[in-house]
Amino acid sequence: MVRRLSLAAVAAGLLALSAAAAGAQSLGDTLAAAYASSDLLESRRALLRATDEDVAQSVAALRPAIDLVSRLGDGTRTGERLNNTASLTLDLLVYDFGNTRLGVEAAEQNVLAARATLTDLEQRVLLDAVAAHVDMIFLARSVALAANSLRLNQEEERAARDRFELGESTITDVSQAEAQVALARSTLALAQGDLEIARSRYKLAVGVFPGNLQPPPRLPALPDALDAALAIAVRGHPQIREAQFLAAAADINIRRAEAAMRPQLRLGGDVSHVARDSRIDSNESASVNLSLTVPLYRGGQLRSLYRQAVAGAQSARSDVLQSVRRISDGLAQAWARREVARATIVARREQVRAAEVAFESIREEARLGSRTTLDVLDTEQDLLDARTRLLEAQRDEQVAVYGVLAAMGLLTVDHLGLAVEQPDPAIYGDSVRRAPVRSQEGEKLDRILRRMGRD
Repeated sequence: MVRRLSLAAVAAGLLALSAAAAGAQSLGDTLAAAYASSDLLESRRALLRATDEDVAQSVAALRPAIDLVSRLGDGTRTGERLNNTASLTLDLLVYDFGNTRLGVEAAEQNVLAARATLTDLEQRVLLDAVAAHVDMIFLARSVALAANSLRLNQEEERAARDRFELGESTITDVSQAEAQVALARSTLALAQGDLEIARSRYKLAVGVFPGNLQPPPRLPALPDALDAALAIAVRGHPQIREAQFLAAAADINIRRAEAAMRPQLRLGGDVSHVARDSRIDSNESASVNLSLTVPLYRGGQLRSLYRQAVAGAQSARSDVLQSVRRISDGLAQAWARREVARATIVARREQVRAAEVAFESIREEARLGSRTTLDVLDTEQDLLDARTRLLEAQRDEQVAVYGVLAAMGLLTVDHLGLAVEQPDPAIYGDSVRRAPVRSQEGEKLDRILRRMGRD
């Protein structure tokens, strides 16, 4: 009797080898590696730091501006004497109806929006890594199934030749068996090629080539109903939060445009020392002044800026509503894909069971002479197709479940509990806000930049 490896035996063997081998790589390991090595995340973190600087620059506008100006030969010349002037000037905003402080608030909202964008990108990186890991597992099993099918077809070919030599079959049976072996070889080659392509995609998603991958663990828990998942998504999805922060910044910009139409009060000071090409001929002066600037006419610029801010806020509020719709639709689609995959798995398992029974029955009937070699080969191909489709459905369920998590805004390092070091974006933001000049905070900021590899 010809020995045959079943799907359960192949899968059990792969699982045992994967679990027992040293250095086995779990899905969590894959996700942690993708997070740690992602150039996309590093690029977005750099953009976030650039956005943090907008806050620092807005805060600096509330602080004194002190300049030292030195002039030599300012146009006054008597004989051999030149004017040498050194001036220390001070400029400080006293009151502008909150315009500058509102600029700080708007910049802070933009920073929060940039942080939400970073979280959304984190989800995309992790979802790509999930798909890469699951694809490698699925395609490795597909290669094992295709190799097993090739062995079975080769055994059928040998059996057909033996029966032909004994006069129990025709040359047609042998030719059919040979054709089926050729088809099995091409199927195996295709599966091996797909596996190599998946290795390249894994390298792109994770940053390294796959090692000894473990099958994914138990699927993460999801809400029992779509409505509950939608409530979570609307409340905390990073794309929605990003739109909300940008809308808040746009509303603040309206108030800034209104404040820009009002007077501005500034404090100025000046200390000067003038030397006229002589050690004894010099004088000093100092002055302090308050200046009030009232915008009377700017050619319609201020009203135009106000209208522009209003239009921008209207657009931002519409973006919030659209983001809610887009996230809700994406979650509904992800949920449907998960449900379809689950139902498909049930159907595929039944198909595999029926195909196994049919294959065993027809193979036994062929031994008794009531079935042809072609019947056996066709039924065997049906069994291979059924097993492959079951693997595809299981792969689809894995990706669909993590896709639902991403659509809910929960496919993050924190929610998954990954063992990976997370850079805290607030550290840099707080440092640049408190360190506009060389100081203890400024030196701390320099150390942070050096650790990031940014001088």
